[in-house]
This record gives sequence, C-alpha cells and structure tokens, in this order.
Amino acid sequence: MTAAKNSKMRVAAVQMVSGGDVRANLAAVEPLIAAAAAQGASLVLLPEYFGIFGERATDKVDAREVDSHGPQQDFLSRVAREQRVWLIGGTVPIAIADPTRVRSASLVFDPQGRRIARYDKIHLFAFSQGSEQYDEAKTIEPGLSGVSFDSPCGRVGLSVCYDLRFPELYRGYRDVSLIVVPSAFTAVTGAAHWHVLLKARAIENQCYVLAAAQGGTHANGRRTYGHSVLIDPWGVIVAELADGEGVIVGDIDDAQIARVRRELPALSHRRLA
Repeated sequence: MTAAKNSKMRVAAVQMVSGGDVRANLAAVEPLIAAAAAQGASLVLLPEYFGIFGERATDKVDAREVDSHGPQQDFLSRVAREQRVWLIGGTVPIAIADPTRVRSASLVFDPQGRRIARYDKIHLFAFSQGSEQYDEAKTIEPGLSGVSFDSPCGRVGLSVCYDLRFPELYRGYRDVSLIVVPSAFTAVTGAAHWHVLLKARAIENQCYVLAAAQGGTHANGRRTYGHSVLIDPWGVIVAELADGEGVIVGDIDDAQIARVRRELPALSHRRLA
C-alpha cells in the first residue's frame, strides 16, 4: 500500500509504565492516543510491551495472541479507525508453534483500521549486571528480516528496542523518512546509551527517529528509562519526555530531510568494503 506523501506530517510517541493486566494497559493508553490525535498527530507510536509488562518474562507468553486477532490487535485496529491515525503497536506477543515462546511483533494499522505491516523483533536482549538478569531468547523467537511501509510522511522503517544497537538493520532500509523504535530500555542501559544510539541512527541514515518508551518503575520492580523522543536528521532533539506516562509530538519535515541530504550527501558516498 502506497500513501500520498506530505511535505510535513505530525507524529507522536506515547510513553507508558505498563503492568501485567492487558485490559488495564489498554484502558490507560487509549486516552493518550486520543490526546496525540487531538494535537494533530497523524501517526502514533506505542512502546514495546504496551499491552503486557508482566511480573515474569513468561507472562507475555500467557498473553499471546493468534496472528490477526486478539485483545491487543483488535484494540489497535479499532482505535486507529476511531482516531483516524496510523497506529503502531510497539510489540504484541504473537503465538508460534513453540508454546513456550512468542514472536514479539510490531504491528502497523492504517486510519481505516487495516493492518498493513508486521515486523518481528530480530535482535533479542540479553544483559547481566548484578541483580539485573535478562535473556529474551528464552521466551521470544527472533524475526528474520526488516520491514518498512509507506506512510503520508514517506517510507517508515520498523525496529524494536535492542535492534537499536545493530546499525546494519537500518542500512537495509532505503530512503526512509522515519525510523521508529518502540522500546523498554532498562534504566541502566538507557542512561548509558539511549540518546547516543538514537542520535547515531538519525545522523547516519539522515532521517527522523521516533522512539516510544516505557518510562518508570513497574509493578515487578523493574525500572525502565523512558525519554521518549523525536530526533531530526541532523541529530537534534525535537521533542522529549523524561519520565512517566505522556505524549510527545513533532513534525516530520520533508524539506529538512532534503536539506540535510543535499548539504551533506553522505548516503550517496557509501562504499562497501
């Protein structure tokens, strides 16, 4: 599906502090999506684990949905249609043949409520520092390839959280205007690396980067970094929210992308080793 491109398009990132109750999370995020739409956003990005951030890593497996139907997917379709926005559900746990794991899928719905893209998280987070121990591969099956789609602001490249550390994924996206990064960075890794990685992806690909984050202390005691942000092709922060639930909005400006690429034509200078 190809959408007509606008010179400017307002986008929004929703920040949450999700818990383990899917119904409660969906009830909490719906007014935030409506608030983004009321501020003129045509595309709204939700964070990773927006619908289920459980006490245990296996909770998302218990909340898995069949592909194309389930509480989270039905919600995304309905709200996209009612608010007339392009809505990206950060991640939804989609069932696979292995009953102990899921695919962590970022799902895109158009303003008619139709699902037009699905990206399955490729790179799975693992981290070990003191009492913080994570290994997503125990409960998630990795995706296989990048996915992008056409929107009114141009081509949009999909990714999720830990993907941010792997620039080769984004180099596979050709002529994108926007990269989205729904995330749930830990407080430790976020404080160290969040901004520098997001700015690097924007600068090297000469496009906007929109990141929607989990941001606060969750019921299971885990702290996420927050700092949902929109960054322009020169690496300048357009909008940011540090902590807690809320919404950021900003414009994707095609003229700014063209100006940066014209003045510093780095993309045309690429040479493969």
